Amino acid sequence: MAASILQRGLCPLQTFTKCVDYRSIARRCLLSSAYTDPAVWEQRPRDAQDLGQLASLMDRTYARKFPVSSLVIARFVDNLSSKEEVDQAQYYLFKFRHSPNCWYLRDWTIHSWIRHCLKYGARDKALYTLKNKVQFGMFPDDFTFNLLIDSFIKDKDFRGACSVVEEVMLQESFERISTQIMSLYALSKYLATKPELSWQEERNVGASLMLAGLKQENSVGFSARLLGLAFIGKVELSRGIHAVFHEMPLIWTSGYLGRALAVMDAVCDFRDVKLSEEVLDHVEKILQDLSVNADGQNVTDTPLEEEDELETQKLPEYINRFKELKERLVSQDRIDSRSLESLVSALTQQMLAACENADIAEYQQTVSVWEAELQQLIQRERETKEKNQKSI
Repeated sequence: MAASILQRGLCPLQTFTKCVDYRSIARRCLLSSAYTDPAVWEQRPRDAQDLGQLASLMDRTYARKFPVSSLVIARFVDNLSSKEEVDQAQYYLFKFRHSPNCWYLRDWTIHSWIRHCLKYGARDKALYTLKNKVQFGMFPDDFTFNLLIDSFIKDKDFRGACSVVEEVMLQESFERISTQIMSLYALSKYLATKPELSWQEERNVGASLMLAGLKQENSVGFSARLLGLAFIGKVELSRGIHAVFHEMPLIWTSGYLGRALAVMDAVCDFRDVKLSEEVLDHVEKILQDLSVNADGQNVTDTPLEEEDELETQKLPEYINRFKELKERLVSQDRIDSRSLESLVSALTQQMLAACENADIAEYQQTVSVWEAELQQLIQRERETKEKNQKSI
């Protein structure tokens, strides 16, 4: 899937390069209060339950080695009212995930869990269960991802926001334009702090930039792809292709630096597309660092495989090709003096508000669908109880 997306990403399309009033960006660069307002969610008919009784029911059920229903765990999460109860819910989410009914954790339960974590100051719990999604079954939808990313951004915790974006990348959930913009916003803000990245972080940030950038056919998208591919290429040349695609939604074929240069080449042939000068400088530094570090040789104790050795030998060619392409970009006026952070802020100002309206409308419909499914489960539970009573 990632391979086909990557190929499509190099196709020409129109792009965003319009000038923006940067004074207005400071006023509107995050999700609006209408988007994050929990009213639609909290105004649902509430099935009030006693958490103590629900916990006791689940404990007895597990003790008898019977499965707990998705309706019971949903009720437990929906009735949380404090941070302490959020901590307790984390335990039961773990227990449910390791039960025979593990595949039936409902989407609305995941959404409810994230909302309660944000409401009661337990965002760390939300992130922990998200990072350990296999153990907790946390696979949120894009709207829920947006709420969590926005929460970190508003607190200027850009590293935390990027941790959520990495999960969006791993789950390949960049379908909503709003999620793409929020993710690129978080990534660009984090990189603007000039963090010292480990090679794993370079790979994860690179993959996030690339996959989110592939969805944006504009200067932001192409700049993000270029930087993302350069980060991944750096990991490939220093640690081998297996370090790149291990547990990642990336293609297994070597040559990520070559793909980065292909982005530059494509921009040379497109109208109304420019690359960030800051990004080009960053890519140039990556190539220089690889050249200085023993010509890009492996930094691990494990010998490089033949395909990795062949890729390493291409480094001088990549460096020369980069210089040629940069000169072409300069001659064609295809370099934007703005940083990636500025480009993303401008795109956010231009597009996010319109994306929000569509997201909110879809969310309201989704909540209605969830409520209908919940009522069906309640009715099924009622019929099962009546049937059991008759059989006694």
